Amino acid sequence: MISQTAEYALRAMACLAYYPDKLTPTPALAEQTKVPANYLAKVLQVLSSADLINGRRGVGGGYRLAKPARDISLLDVIESVDKVERIKTCPLDLPNHGSTLCTLHKKMDEVAATVIDLFGSMSLEDLVTESAPSLPLCDAKMTQQLQAEEDADLTINRARAAQPLHANGHNGHTNGNGNGHHH
Repeated sequence: MISQTAEYALRAMACLAYYPDKLTPTPALAEQTKVPANYLAKVLQVLSSADLINGRRGVGGGYRLAKPARDISLLDVIESVDKVERIKTCPLDLPNHGSTLCTLHKKMDEVAATVIDLFGSMSLEDLVTESAPSLPLCDAKMTQQLQAEEDADLTINRARAAQPLHANGHNGHTNGNGNGHHH
């Protein structure tokens, strides 16, 4: 029901959501998403124009999400490349139809409403973290890698949470200069 371009945009955004703090080069995105690099470059430009991603050119360049994945709905991504619109009046301008839709256009409007509701209520974060037998864009190796990173993050966070706070209100972590203040 959505265009191939919209699916490509969703694939690219899902891929970027897995690595929110890292610039991902277009060739790596193209390989991971299985989207032709030249076409993907055009999709990325559109996503950038919609302020969904930020890009940096040159060596060490690439793309990353412009805001947290939880703040980007799948509908935001789809609508950056294709508008999903409800049908309010007869698209054929048949005078006897007016705002009373025929069965065909009524069903098409119901589909549009479902697309808007479903994709509008799901964030990019939901897409890549929802518990399912398989993760979007992930083969078995990448799924294991992401799960290992998540497990390591949980272990680190649990260890930090278990450390008692010192009198200064910090848990003993310093910023490298030994004073525990963050600059």
